[in-house]
Amino acid sequence: MNALISAHIVSVAVVTRSNDSITPQSSHDRHGDVSHARQDDLSMSVTKRGETKAEPAAADGSALSALIDRAGQFRGPAPVHLWNPAHCGTIDIRIDRAGVWHHEGLPIRREALVKLFATVLRREPDGSYVLVTPAEKLTIRVDDVPFLAVELVVAPEDGDASGAQAIVLRTNVGDVVTVDAEHPLRVASDADGGLVPYVRVRGGLDARLTRSVVHELAGHFEERGGEIGVVSRGDFFVIGRAGPAGSPLEAVP
Repeated sequence: MNALISAHIVSVAVVTRSNDSITPQSSHDRHGDVSHARQDDLSMSVTKRGETKAEPAAADGSALSALIDRAGQFRGPAPVHLWNPAHCGTIDIRIDRAGVWHHEGLPIRREALVKLFATVLRREPDGSYVLVTPAEKLTIRVDDVPFLAVELVVAPEDGDASGAQAIVLRTNVGDVVTVDAEHPLRVASDADGGLVPYVRVRGGLDARLTRSVVHELAGHFEERGGEIGVVSRGDFFVIGRAGPAGSPLEAVP
């Protein structure tokens, strides 16, 4: 790694933002006390065979309960691109910038339920996000993108003796994605001019790389023609343009 790249590794603006939470959602309580009664409305039971079943919900959560029941029929990402049900309005579910899902203002702390919702999440052509089953489609709010990339592994390409590498990312909801032409890295600028990397996960759904993952990724930066990026499966993904040593990477138009 040359000196110029080394200087830029510590200056990528995204890894210095103190207000960017990088904690993946888990079943542990990281968001303060939440009423057990409200959480019971969102509860699910998982059978020994791994099947999911919605438990009774309060009357005001009937739409959510029905959605849980239908979503629980699928294992892994559902074929949401094949479904075109009627739009049934908006449900008060929000995914915040830290990747935490909320219902009616309270964080959903049941990891199994969050992962279940993620399997039926779709992005519409207008940029909105919906939870969709064959029977209904409900709009939700997403502050940035729905997922976080929380773990990175760089491995040799299968069967490739040339030493080519593949960058593999895991999201906070369990997707495992190899960066390639169908799952590219992209970089956006935040309000402070920092560079924020994202990866396409599936469909129109992206994950933002957490600060710790960006730190790891920086160890694999290469410079090509004045641009800094990484190689995965033979493709070069640009992160930014090299500036003077010690300065942050510049966005590429």
